[in-house]
Amino acid sequence: MSTYETLIVDRLGTDRRIGRITLNRPERVNALNAKLFREFRDALQALEADHECRVIIVRGAGRGFCAGYDLGPQPADDRSDRPRRTHTDAKGRPLSLEFRAALQEAVDIQLYFWNVAKITIAQLHGPVLAGGCELAMMADLVVAADDAEIGHPGLRGIGTARNGNIWPLVVGMRKAKELYYTGDNVTGAQAVECGMINYAWPAEELEARTLAFADRIANMTSDHLAVLKLTMNRFYENMGIYSSIRSATDLDALAQFTEHTYQFRDEFAAGGLKHALRWRDEPYRNLSNESASAEDER
Repeated sequence: MSTYETLIVDRLGTDRRIGRITLNRPERVNALNAKLFREFRDALQALEADHECRVIIVRGAGRGFCAGYDLGPQPADDRSDRPRRTHTDAKGRPLSLEFRAALQEAVDIQLYFWNVAKITIAQLHGPVLAGGCELAMMADLVVAADDAEIGHPGLRGIGTARNGNIWPLVVGMRKAKELYYTGDNVTGAQAVECGMINYAWPAEELEARTLAFADRIANMTSDHLAVLKLTMNRFYENMGIYSSIRSATDLDALAQFTEHTYQFRDEFAAGGLKHALRWRDEPYRNLSNESASAEDER
């Protein structure tokens, strides 16, 4: 088994037929950066090539599945074979094509996760936010702790979800639009109610019940499961998932240049990330449906 800097990969279940990838940047709540994305793709490729692996579980180390894309300072890219992008103007300022190219690279890995020839299960706990939510939604099946926090607060002025979290395919239109327009989170239990995920279990039962769920699916051989997965995925792909995700990626690049996004950047520059996130989220604190209902009851 390969060794990774940002992941832990192990085998478990009956006859070790379950592969498990643990996002392992707990000090950053497993925030996604370029290295983690590339290692995630490499781990998927290794497990896909193994006929004895039938199901892949993806989970996060520490207090949450994934808090989103890493907005902090990034280490220099250590791949010497990686071409440098030159979509900048004479002053070195990035152009929209620069953003699109970077976004598309991440989306290609998301789509590989969608289409990898194994059944995939996202096991969620704690924060499952922004890019973490995007990644989780590309799994075949999703289970969560009933108190997990699932959502995309990045919609509040940092951009748009590159894959729309595929919510239009799994959640009714009204709820999908509400979540998209507010950036609100839902709990694991609420996510089951609206059809976003398969199951929500008490946090202390999540590990064992996810493994039992995966082992039950893994009763069939990996090649037969791959055919079943391909059959299901083709239905959704024919409904436009690829074209929709590509379009959403282009729109995410466009969203980097809206007035609201510029305001977020100004707050970031003035007071740092925590200040900018407070500026972003504070207007929503007392405007949730739950708060409104409580006010009505009083």
